[in-house]
Amino acid sequence: MTKKAVVLLSGGLDSATVLAIAKSQGYECYALSLDYHQRHIAELHAANNVAHLLGAQDHKTIQLDLSLFGGSALTDNKIAVPEVASTGIPITYVPARNTIMLSLSLAWAEVLGAQDIFIGVNALDYSGYPDCRGEYIGAFQAMANLATKSAVEGQTITVHAPLIDMTKAEIVIQGMTLGVDYAMTVSCYQANHQGQACGLCDSCRLRREGFKAADLADPTRYSH
Repeated sequence: MTKKAVVLLSGGLDSATVLAIAKSQGYECYALSLDYHQRHIAELHAANNVAHLLGAQDHKTIQLDLSLFGGSALTDNKIAVPEVASTGIPITYVPARNTIMLSLSLAWAEVLGAQDIFIGVNALDYSGYPDCRGEYIGAFQAMANLATKSAVEGQTITVHAPLIDMTKAEIVIQGMTLGVDYAMTVSCYQANHQGQACGLCDSCRLRREGFKAADLADPTRYSH
């Protein structure tokens, strides 16, 4: 019987690579995106395209307005997206976002009878984000196996974070090998409605440096 997996899909470079990895491992993939009223809403259009290109069995986008809380440059228009490298936990950190998204993916996995969840967190590039660490992923998996009917009845959940220790260059090379078209993805924290990147934010910088280190042409569409 084909294994099922829920794959969190933002529409960015990392999540597209994770979807390709899950597919290559033989999973029937159910992609899940979150419209949390993020500044870079164009990533959701990219997520639709990526899910179709990579053959997701289904793709759902959940509406959950985190701009009601604010507290992040991605959800509060009064907070500017930094255009220089920062230290510590960046202002682009969205409070509890990965916990919210993993919880939603866990709910769908239970309904589907899926025992696997994939997420594109990366500890090397995003070490400032507390919810991108291996310890966090392990803790969420432990919680999932305590708190779900399926796990109590023997259908335990595994949370996969295949990119967690990879460099951006390694991620790009892996994705290219698996047929990911990175021109379709949107990573920029302040991409315009056409999906064009600013070229200045942390996400753009890391993405550009990744392609350069991999000695590959950067297919990103920039606004200027």
